[in-house]
Amino acid sequence: MAHTFEDLVNLERKAEEARARYLAADADQMATRQAWIEAAATFQAAVTEHAQAKGKPRYEVEMAAKKAVRHPEPGA
Repeated sequence: MAHTFEDLVNLERKAEEARARYLAADADQMATRQAWIEAAATFQAAVTEHAQAKGKPRYEVEMAAKKAVRHPEPGA
């Protein structure tokens, strides 16, 4: 199933949230690291699938989703 751009934004948001939990956790909590890795891998796979389905460069799709999460438009 092809992912929508909004799906990509949500997956990237989840990956960033998992990264933040990992960085805030004790060094011994490997589960938070694994959750971050899995969320990031899910995002990357979805980006590849979306880019192929839309015939767009993968890098551009990834950067657009990351920008939407990390630098949202004012009022969005």
